[in-house]
Amino acid sequence: MDAIDQWRRGEYLISTDPARLDVEVIHAFLSNSYWAPGRSVQTICRSIDNSLSFGIYKADRQVGFARVVTDYATIAWIADVFVLEEFRGQGLSKWLMEVIVSHPRLQGFRRWVLATKDAHELYRRFGFAELNLPGRWMERHDPQCPETSDYWRQPAQTETKGEK
Repeated sequence: MDAIDQWRRGEYLISTDPARLDVEVIHAFLSNSYWAPGRSVQTICRSIDNSLSFGIYKADRQVGFARVVTDYATIAWIADVFVLEEFRGQGLSKWLMEVIVSHPRLQGFRRWVLATKDAHELYRRFGFAELNLPGRWMERHDPQCPETSDYWRQPAQTETKGEK
C-alpha cells in the first residue's frame, strides 16, 4: 500500500488517504460540473482507484478534491479539481496545486497536462501553458460514454485558444 501523505494549513488538511474521500461529495460536485455531467458513482470510484487522489478537509468534511493520473515515471494528468463554492476565496485551490506539483512521487516527469475551461490563471501560476505544438496532440471521443461534457457539444472554432 502506498504511503498516505498529509499537509495542514490552519483548520484545513490535504490528504492522499483514499479511505477518507467522501464519494458522495465528489459525485455531487462532478455530476453537476461542466466537464463530468452524467459521471456515475461507479466511474468515480474506478477513477479514484486508478489515480493519486488529494482531498481537502475542514475537520471531517471534504471541501475539495483533485486527482492525478500518472505512470509515476513520465507523465501526470491533473483531473477533477474542485473546491466547494462556500470554501472558495481562501486560497485552497492554490494550496492544493502547490501540494500536487511538489509531491515527492510526482517529480521528474517529461510532461504534466490538464484541461480547463475557466481556471487558466490558476494553472499558469504553476507553469501550465497552452499546448506548445497542438498539432501533435490527438484525442478520441467515445460517443457511447454517458457523460455529457460541453466540450464535445461545442464547435472547435467557437472555443477560445487553449480552452477545453
